[in-house]
Amino acid sequence: MGNPMRVSIVLSMAVLLGAASISAQQAAAPAQSGAQAQLPTGNADNGRKLFTSYGCYQCHGFEGQGSSATGPRLAPRPLPLQVFMRIVRRPPNQMPPYGPKIVSDQDIADIHAYLAGRPAPPPVASIPLLTK
Repeated sequence: MGNPMRVSIVLSMAVLLGAASISAQQAAAPAQSGAQAQLPTGNADNGRKLFTSYGCYQCHGFEGQGSSATGPRLAPRPLPLQVFMRIVRRPPNQMPPYGPKIVSDQDIADIHAYLAGRPAPPPVASIPLLTK
């Protein structure tokens, strides 16, 4: 069958690709009301606090880097805010849904702004331990 770790990684990637496909399909679908809803502007400083207080870091890491074992990478280039909001409200995988009574649209926009502001990881070639 193969290396169990490799099988786990392959399955995790398949789940992530499936979620991305669903997200892309949802993003391409027209809005139910026909009118584009006004999206709030996010505050990255507040988003950092919310990312921690809501426990997002427990699955996605403090920098939104994700893990094949717990949750997908969210940063430094998160999905567009409208898609991100839709996934938080109706996640396609094991993440619990966060309705507007639990997490407001403004809170999601703030978390999104925090994730968008995370620095990109350094290139692999600049990490000596990984280039030996």
